[in-house]
Amino acid sequence: MEPRESWAALAAGGVAGVCVDLILFPLDTVKTRLQSPQGFRKAGGFRGIYAGVPSTAIGSFPNAAAFFITYENVKSLLPHGSSSYLSPATHMVAASLGEVIPFSLVQFPLWESLKDLWSWKQGHVVDSWQSAVCGAFAGGFAAAVTTPLDVAKTRIMLAKAGSSNARGNVLAALGGIWRTEGLPGLFAGVVPRMAAISLGGFIFLGTYEKTRQLLL
Repeated sequence: MEPRESWAALAAGGVAGVCVDLILFPLDTVKTRLQSPQGFRKAGGFRGIYAGVPSTAIGSFPNAAAFFITYENVKSLLPHGSSSYLSPATHMVAASLGEVIPFSLVQFPLWESLKDLWSWKQGHVVDSWQSAVCGAFAGGFAAAVTTPLDVAKTRIMLAKAGSSNARGNVLAALGGIWRTEGLPGLFAGVVPRMAAISLGGFIFLGTYEKTRQLLL
């Protein structure tokens, strides 16, 4: 990558991160409370859903900027191209180095594949709004399949000291949820999570693409 491309990825990623957090922070708070073992109302309901927004937005700029400059640089160094069978693996590696979570390993290869498919269908590279639509679909799908892990993470974060979940074992947390609550427990909050992340994917990746295009 040329230096100006790296700077564009850095700035565009930061702007996208701030935009999506300012808009979606309240939805994430609601989702977390829906997954709480206390229940939605006891966990706070709709009270104070905007608390902590400013600090989150400030912190999201460097995080998102670091992710995208890593993602774009790694992607440029590895074999890639819409016709390459290595393309999905390239995007998975780039995403995993940018942010090591299962969600990114699902979302970013799917996002890139949907963009490649749409570009091939229409005969030219997708516009920023089309990239945003691809981001929404990729985000929604990734949100759905990783919901059990998100529920387990939430239970561990909210666990009382000395409880089994307080040890931080994700597999044990998943097993406990399955035994006591079954499939509905594992997918608690899946609808607001999908809605929030689909919207987040649209805003985050669409804003990133448009800002990057403007800067270049």
